[in-house]
Amino acid sequence: MSLVIKDPGARVDYAVDWGDAYVDEQVIVEASWAVEPEVAGGVAVSGASHDLLRCAATLEGGIAGGVYRVTNRVTLSDGQIDERSLTVRVEER
Repeated sequence: MSLVIKDPGARVDYAVDWGDAYVDEQVIVEASWAVEPEVAGGVAVSGASHDLLRCAATLEGGIAGGVYRVTNRVTLSDGQIDERSLTVRVEER
């Protein structure tokens, strides 16, 4: 899990590259993003996309001093499901 620092007013794209994890011609067929905790004014996913090996999400908002876990969950072409998370700490910059 990696740590990123985000300003509450920033709207920034983050990506997860799954290409290194799966080498047997598996590709992403479905992807979703979740933020914990879900609180009013907290970090939110305002947009998301994916291609065969990479997922991206646009994160916005957040309460200064807050720490959030952002998780990318994927379903692969062979039916396997996997997740990767990042920790987002919100600070005024």
